[in-house]
Amino acid sequence: MTDLIHDVLTYGVPFLAVLTILVFVHEFGHFLVARWSGVRIEIFSIGFGPELFGWYDRNGTRWKFSAVPLGGYVKMFGDSDPSSGFPTTPLSELPERERAVSFHGKRLGQRAAIVTAGPAANFLFAFLVLAVLFMTYGQPYTPPEVGQVEPGSAAAAAGFRAGDRIVSINGQPIHSFEDVQQAVSLDPGLPMTVVVSRDGRDLTLHATPRPAQETDRFGDKYKVWQLGIMRRGIDYVRRDPGTAILEAGAEVWNLSSATLRAGWQMLLGVRGTGELGGPLRIAQLSGEVVRGGPMAFFWFLAVLSINLGLINLFPIPILDGGHLLFYAAEAVRGKPLGQKAQEYGFRIGLALVLTLMVFATWNDLVHLRIIAFVRGLIS
Repeated sequence: MTDLIHDVLTYGVPFLAVLTILVFVHEFGHFLVARWSGVRIEIFSIGFGPELFGWYDRNGTRWKFSAVPLGGYVKMFGDSDPSSGFPTTPLSELPERERAVSFHGKRLGQRAAIVTAGPAANFLFAFLVLAVLFMTYGQPYTPPEVGQVEPGSAAAAAGFRAGDRIVSINGQPIHSFEDVQQAVSLDPGLPMTVVVSRDGRDLTLHATPRPAQETDRFGDKYKVWQLGIMRRGIDYVRRDPGTAILEAGAEVWNLSSATLRAGWQMLLGVRGTGELGGPLRIAQLSGEVVRGGPMAFFWFLAVLSINLGLINLFPIPILDGGHLLFYAAEAVRGKPLGQKAQEYGFRIGLALVLTLMVFATWNDLVHLRIIAFVRGLIS
């Protein structure tokens, strides 16, 4: 019982805090733009299922927390369900006064803006968090200098030496050691052309990262790709407001592009899918970053917020990107897709999302060794 309470406090509470913040940010984006567009909001819910507690605001919106804390929704007037897929009543049958405050009664551009506002809020939130971190705590920065070369590594075979300053990798400029780590992780196992500065002159080296096995603090083993070089040390550089804003924007762009590239590599089979994690993995990481201090926690929030924004922009019906896909078709056709076509689209989208969730949760169970534990009980 004591262990259960400890796990709930260590992982469950931080997980709920992280999820609540990110869901609120996302849904509040939809909420704000919908309100600005004159849509009546009926429900703003954190979580799904039965209501735990809530209240009404002066505009008649029910703000509530629900029993299943794995998401949330904003239900607008005229919606048949929280997904804003179909109106409860055909617009032609609504009185003019009700049509004016209905989501489906708004112009195409307004509806698209309301849908886009959720992911946009996630990106904006990540940008603001990073900008504040860079101004207060500082931006992590490590000069791209080689502190040590591991004997027998890919770097040693390629001719790297301690003191080398990495200038570029595969033609891309390198500004920090973090850029080196990202380049290795994004092109796992592929040959790399590395330009280094040594004794005042540039040299071109050729290296192919090699696989290695690492073990995390939970005893889980996983494969990583390494050049075999170590950095000199890590610094945190406080930025002035202008520089912090620029650096935060660049960081949001880099994290977004790296995530999309990694996802594309998984689809192509170049990268393993074991990195995909679901709620259990997020809960585990939430507990870890809380113990790592405010910097780690807020950085984690920013990364997850970017991922949530990106996922919701995928052109899959039921996600925000799926709505935008339907709106693009409506813009081309001059009228919405038929209800049957949209229904089938939402069914396919729901199936895809549920399949991804099941797959990610299975990865979590394997990663946390729960599957191995269960097999041990029945074998």
